[in-house]
Amino acid sequence: MKKNLSKIICGLFMAASLTVSFAADGAIMNVEAAPVAVAGNVDPADSSGFVELSEAVSDVILEPRYYSTYNFVGDRIAGYQAPRIFMTKEAAKALKEVSDDVMEQGYRLKIYDAYRPQMAVDNFVVWAENLGDKRMKEYFYPQVDKTRLFADGYIDAKSGHSRGSTVDLTLFDMQTGKDVDMGNVFDHFGIESHPDWCGDPETGKYTGKYKGNKQPKDGQINEVQFKNRMILREAMLRHGFKPLSTEWWHFTLKNEPYPDTYFTFPIQKLL
Repeated sequence: MKKNLSKIICGLFMAASLTVSFAADGAIMNVEAAPVAVAGNVDPADSSGFVELSEAVSDVILEPRYYSTYNFVGDRIAGYQAPRIFMTKEAAKALKEVSDDVMEQGYRLKIYDAYRPQMAVDNFVVWAENLGDKRMKEYFYPQVDKTRLFADGYIDAKSGHSRGSTVDLTLFDMQTGKDVDMGNVFDHFGIESHPDWCGDPETGKYTGKYKGNKQPKDGQINEVQFKNRMILREAMLRHGFKPLSTEWWHFTLKNEPYPDTYFTFPIQKLL
């Protein structure tokens, strides 16, 4: 237990140290110069339609969780060779509008993940099949039996992230200097992460209830936490993103440029 706790603390330190807000010293392609590939004939190893998020949206804060060990696997994930975050240029342009929107409300966007190489998704599958590896269960899936990860949709052989126009993110409060309280952590497996947990995301109304009879051990989120989720959700929807029904932090560009391509190039520092 002491060894595991030590690794968790190390992972937390690494995640915190990776939280950055800067114009990186290199990018996959310049925002203005990136060509638009033909959606029907795309090489999954071709990164030319992508941009580095810190250049395209300079106000975001980056915390690339899968480059650190503070994630549900407990290791750095395959394909994350540098603490960088990439998106398609179309998605990055829309996210810039979201960033400008929330900045006017006193927030900044904090990005956990966007483009995810297919090799990373394969890494998740291998981990999920290893039922004995439960190092991070206490932190990310305390009430979920690992044998249910595929059946319940937490892990799959393909991810929309690999198409390059999906992003996992939260809000950072510029006044308090802290992440906004969303009621639970990013990548928490459970119904508490659903956008309709304790409220109606279509109306933005807090109810303190959830459809059905299944109740988690940890109980409700409060009205402030639900409203915080709605601030993020509404900003994303205003600028062309669509939500996921099971994760408050996950959004995909509606008109994504590569809806059928799962890219394979790794995330790495360019020479």
